[in-house]
Amino acid sequence: MTKFLQRAVAFGSVLLTAGAVWAQDDSGTGGGGAAAAAGGVIGGLIGLAIALVCIVSFYKIFEKAGEPGWAAIVPIYNTFVMLKIAGKPAWWLVLMFIPCVGLVVAVIALVALAKNFGKGPLHGILFPLLAFSDAKYQPQR
Repeated sequence: MTKFLQRAVAFGSVLLTAGAVWAQDDSGTGGGGAAAAAGGVIGGLIGLAIALVCIVSFYKIFEKAGEPGWAAIVPIYNTFVMLKIAGKPAWWLVLMFIPCVGLVVAVIALVALAKNFGKGPLHGILFPLLAFSDAKYQPQR
């Protein structure tokens, strides 16, 4: 194991131990389970709401660009379609799998996507604004 991985595992163990100790009340009966469960449910619902907004937004963006809306729910293919609409090469899809590089490529592609709809960078990063605006698809030459 590399030094980094060893330290990460050790740090994770410390966090798990600290979390278990914090969840216990003074009698040591572990009374934090209900709070943890409530936090998990609330976090899950927030995550689901964000996912739904993203799916609906990309559905509308794809349809505005003349692509099938159902492509928004197909993993990997939706990124390929988004790159196509943004006017970026298909091989950028491979870059999306590289940690950190993928994030930079995604931001560049989203800004180019907004540009192809005649909008600024903010509409790319906050793409629901692009989806629910009156923007028309105008591919750049």
